[in-house]
Amino acid sequence: MANILTTFGWMMNPSYPVYIVSKGRWDKCITSKQLNLMGVPHRVVVPEDEVLMYSSFLNQEIIPLPQKYLDDYDTCDSLGDSKSKGPGSARNFCWDHSVSLGSKRHWVMDDNIEAFYRANRNLQLRVRTGAILKAAEDFVDRYENVPMAGLNYEKFVKRTQKVPPYILNTRIYSCLLMENSSPYRWRGRYNEDTDLSLRILKAGLCTIQFNAFLQGKVTTQRMRGGNSEVFYDDEGTKPKSEMIEELHPDVAKVVWKFNRWHHHVDYRPFKQNQLIKRNGLVVSQGVNEYGMVLKQLTKD
Repeated sequence: MANILTTFGWMMNPSYPVYIVSKGRWDKCITSKQLNLMGVPHRVVVPEDEVLMYSSFLNQEIIPLPQKYLDDYDTCDSLGDSKSKGPGSARNFCWDHSVSLGSKRHWVMDDNIEAFYRANRNLQLRVRTGAILKAAEDFVDRYENVPMAGLNYEKFVKRTQKVPPYILNTRIYSCLLMENSSPYRWRGRYNEDTDLSLRILKAGLCTIQFNAFLQGKVTTQRMRGGNSEVFYDDEGTKPKSEMIEELHPDVAKVVWKFNRWHHHVDYRPFKQNQLIKRNGLVVSQGVNEYGMVLKQLTKD
């Protein structure tokens, strides 16, 4: 038996469009499968030459990434087209596509998220509803200076520890809620999440990382396709760590731990960045469960 959170009788979905960027994983784009289980409409952005493969595996809107976004993408190095440019160009396309829809924000997700959770009272419950995304949107929309927010990794929120519902001013990875009016776009062949988080924080703005709502993400190097084959199999993790140190030497450095190279970022200088409430903000009293109820399933 498995406990999950779901909604009954009506759908609670995010207000903003949801995108998944994917490459080489048409047969295992697990984020799309999870969003379908949750009833969340979404689009999958893939390389032009992989549209047919994705269409044969996913009953979803598949959008080809225009070559222009690859050609114009700032990789922050001099390697040009000699290797993959990473997911940033596709993320910039999702951004513009969302703007064309008239949306204020958009979600952009990696393709290797195997579950979504709500964390409450030391329990991490899998969800079968888009309500957690809608709740995150409503919270972020209370403030005028949060261009970037997202869900923390389930593995970083321990059930034996007391954690706050969200953390301010840290990096946001893999499942991101972006404000379309932000001037800070994706760049960098590697670690584009960390780079964008740091540029936003250095501008005095805020990021929100939710602990109340979580993503269960498969480790990149454990899942074939994506960046595993084009980056890490051949060169390891040092080049991506070196790039973030080169872009942000004031707060980032390359370190060796857990038997591989990592980047270490000091986020303490940004603790002073404070949330600014929107004018005329009215917050309802009491607890809003967004229609979520606990249900027991015989098969998860």
